[in-house]
Amino acid sequence: NTTAGFSIATWTIPNTNVYTIGHGLGVAPKLILMKARNGDTNWDVFHTSLGNTKRLTLNTTGAVSTDSTYWNNTSPTSTVFTVGSSFNQSSVYNYIAYCWHEVDGFSKFGSYIGNLSSDGPFIYTGFTPNWLLIKNSADASQWRLFDGKRNTFNPVNKSFRANDTTVEYTDNTYYLVDFLSNGFKIRGA
Repeated sequence: NTTAGFSIATWTIPNTNVYTIGHGLGVAPKLILMKARNGDTNWDVFHTSLGNTKRLTLNTTGAVSTDSTYWNNTSPTSTVFTVGSSFNQSSVYNYIAYCWHEVDGFSKFGSYIGNLSSDGPFIYTGFTPNWLLIKNSADASQWRLFDGKRNTFNPVNKSFRANDTTVEYTDNTYYLVDFLSNGFKIRGA
């Protein structure tokens, strides 16, 4: 769905070291979540702010890892993304990838630098967020998922951790954000 900036790709790993996967967006994806459907593998994450030599894993708290072979040191294009020699495995895995690109007024993908303050940075999106996923890429921290349905007022203090199976988490000190008309502001230290 190019209007929503979202696509789903499926494939079986070929017997080659490097290959490309079509995503159908017509614009280079900013975020890719990828996992083997028939193997015990991680949810691998490409994010444009990290570049094509780094990756995160959605199901762990691990910091960003550097591996130039993972995305083959190649940024996604308007038609394909590249998977490198890290995937040259002896087992046959069937993969799925969820790919997103930005849509003005609907979705935004980026990064920011925190300041360890309850008066944290403001992140401009150009619209009021309704769903927000945050991960500190520098250390072993939780993936935090906030939304505008469980909290209908600021600060938004209820979150889920995408990397584990725990129940909804409510915090009034560290994991707080304000959803604003044109972005969000970090309110937790």
